[in-house]
Amino acid sequence: MEILIKASQFILSLSLLIVLHELGHFIPAKLFKIKVEKFYLFFDYKFSIFKKKIGDTVYGIGWIPLGGYVKISGMIDESMDTEQMALPPQPWEFRSKPAWQRLIIMLGGVFVNFVLGIFIYVMLMWVYGERYLPNENVKDGIWVTNKLAENLGLQTGDKVLTVDGEKVKKFGSLSLEFINGNRYQIERDGQVIDKEIPEDFISQLMDRGKEAGAFLAPRYPFVIAAVSEDSPNKGSDLQTKDIVVAINGNAIKYFDEAKAQLNIFKNQEIQVTVKRGDKIKEILVKITDDGKLGVATLQLPFSDLEKLGYYKLADNEYSFAEAVPAGLNKSWKTLTDYAKQLKKIFNPSTGAYKGLGGFISIGSVFPEEWSAESFWNITAFLSIVLGFMNLLPIPALDGGHVVFTLWEMITGRKPGDKFLEYAQVVGFVLLITLLLFANGNDIFRLFN
Repeated sequence: MEILIKASQFILSLSLLIVLHELGHFIPAKLFKIKVEKFYLFFDYKFSIFKKKIGDTVYGIGWIPLGGYVKISGMIDESMDTEQMALPPQPWEFRSKPAWQRLIIMLGGVFVNFVLGIFIYVMLMWVYGERYLPNENVKDGIWVTNKLAENLGLQTGDKVLTVDGEKVKKFGSLSLEFINGNRYQIERDGQVIDKEIPEDFISQLMDRGKEAGAFLAPRYPFVIAAVSEDSPNKGSDLQTKDIVVAINGNAIKYFDEAKAQLNIFKNQEIQVTVKRGDKIKEILVKITDDGKLGVATLQLPFSDLEKLGYYKLADNEYSFAEAVPAGLNKSWKTLTDYAKQLKKIFNPSTGAYKGLGGFISIGSVFPEEWSAESFWNITAFLSIVLGFMNLLPIPALDGGHVVFTLWEMITGRKPGDKFLEYAQVVGFVLLITLLLFANGNDIFRLFN
């Protein structure tokens, strides 16, 4: 059922983005009196799930969910309609229109994607606001949870100050900042230290296997979720949601502080102090030979940690006037972060190409339960990413057509139809190769 919910959200989001992107091409084409032969959601190789002709245009839904398209008369596109291009140009065709009109048509889809992403982010800020843990409120530093963070040169208790010279605002964005960054600055025991992020950090991140997950986290209290069946403390007075605040009289605030204390008392009976609601209780426990209590731990949500006084969250509400700049800022941050990631993908030494994903990766980011806020957040992100990707100067993408049109406008020389046909084929081969690689990565990760 969870997979169905994820898939439904993915298809809905993808369909919305494709239709609106293609409308960005369709509307200016019609305004400039160009004939649009087809408007399709998904590709219709050999047959269509649905199609209906209205006026000069056939509207339809294809069966290959790899995108969508509008077939504009007199334009060399993915349809590769060379027969039409061999005929004399007609006044209603794309190729007969001035370069500035053709440029507007080609930029229309990208324009819609960016405007849609910004609009959604503005509305999300207005309706939901922002609730997050400010990085500066992690007063006692981070919790290093595995070897990857240690390889970065981090230690539990470090306070991350900046990445690439930029102050980190939200703790939740810290992992992404390390992925995109090249250097960082921390405070350790009152001393400010500058460190380099290894060039192959993303490769290490992708190669972790069973250690996959967050490589650093805020420090959490030692909260008991349950006593294990084989625990020597089964039947003791330890209860769910007890917070361990001292071990044999030695005060602890965070779970990571407990390990060293417990190791001192292996195979011994000691007193642990727990906070239960508003009460403090002393409980006699037995420590195992590997220095554990034999309990499962509970990671409380930030809202509970705030009530307990561990962290102070930022809870920003915006009027519509305030939501506009906030949404613009988030859109810009999304765009620049993605550009940084793409730059690393094209550098083989980073290993970032290992993280490239296809439809499974995209679908997996949607939640297992319907959440309007999550759905629109992801859709806004995908809209901006789609706009950025389509701007890349690759033949067969909008950006490729834009480059050729700008060349014509600057030099006064229009590229020949044969050149454009060959460029379209090259671009299409590149895109298919990228698509196969990205989805191949998904399948490889799925089976590993």
